[in-house]
Amino acid sequence: MAYDLEEQEQLDEFKAWWKLYGKLLINAGLAALLAYAVFQGWTYYKSNQAVAASTQYQELLVTDEKDLKAIQGKSAALMEKYSATPYAGRAALFAAKANYQAGDAKSAKAQLTWTVSHAQETSVAALASLQLANILAEEKDTGGALKLLEAKHDAGFDGLFADLKGDILVGMGKTTEAKQAYQEALAKLDPQGKYRALTKQKLESLG
Repeated sequence: MAYDLEEQEQLDEFKAWWKLYGKLLINAGLAALLAYAVFQGWTYYKSNQAVAASTQYQELLVTDEKDLKAIQGKSAALMEKYSATPYAGRAALFAAKANYQAGDAKSAKAQLTWTVSHAQETSVAALASLQLANILAEEKDTGGALKLLEAKHDAGFDGLFADLKGDILVGMGKTTEAKQAYQEALAKLDPQGKYRALTKQKLESLG
């Protein structure tokens, strides 16, 4: 096939350009394809993990609450195999409640501590902090409880954190500080919620 002079010049320019940049372009294309494949593979893996974790979590929820051994086993499996999913934190919280109700505060504290550090949902971590602080306060570890309540947490739980802090301070005989905590709680709690009314009663009882 014959080319005119202008076409031949364009073809020569393209050949020269391809000689300089062709390999780089091919490598870039292969890298992009590899990155896409890795991304797709990771997305598929995470999706499968989430589905498997969700299935096991649902099985945990319907476990007889009296079967503590089964609850501990199922929750431990979720915490070990699916810690990167939200279901692990929820499972730990569920198991902690079962253990606490069964009188095993030590196991409950261990699971709540794990949840505070590893839960993928800030709301679940905050609930774990509240429950753990409450147990510590019951065990007279008021320092540990207050330290936990003062740590960074989901802002949506500020009111509940302040309310529990007030309860602990009352138990310590620190009335003035307890009032401040309750006042802070009232400013943060839902005006229409039942907790706000209870907090108000606590504050008023302090005079």
